[in-house]
Amino acid sequence: MHEYRATTTWKRTSSDFTYETYNRAHDVTFASGTKVPWSSAPEFKGEADRVNPEEAFVAALSTCHMLTFLALCSKTKVEVVGYEDHAEALLDTKDKVTFITQVTLRPVIRVTRGTSAAKVVELLEKAHKYCFIANSVKFPVRHEPRVERSR
Repeated sequence: MHEYRATTTWKRTSSDFTYETYNRAHDVTFASGTKVPWSSAPEFKGEADRVNPEEAFVAALSTCHMLTFLALCSKTKVEVVGYEDHAEALLDTKDKVTFITQVTLRPVIRVTRGTSAAKVVELLEKAHKYCFIANSVKFPVRHEPRVERSR
């Protein structure tokens, strides 16, 4: 079993505390000591220049998929040169409850010349099976990969 920690720190900067006026800006400090400025999403009165929980969630899922995929590729001798994912989460509300309904991963995967695109897609699907963040969510995670070969 592994344990991960983060410390979230917020202090009110507004003179009053109403939904319209309280500040959403806060910091999250990770075990490494890295401090990241966060806020709610702009749609929820947050600051656009800070990370919001929705972005961090889709980034965590995308990153977990990528790291799992790269591990599988390295173990099966599929040489990856580059990986860029344009991930997207959809947020919806039903019965006054807001939740993420779906995440779509759109990785562009660059591999060495001669690498089978089918093998790359197979490993990407296998990565989904072993990605622990994907295994922790209750909505579908879609994949729309594009495989490119180095010249």
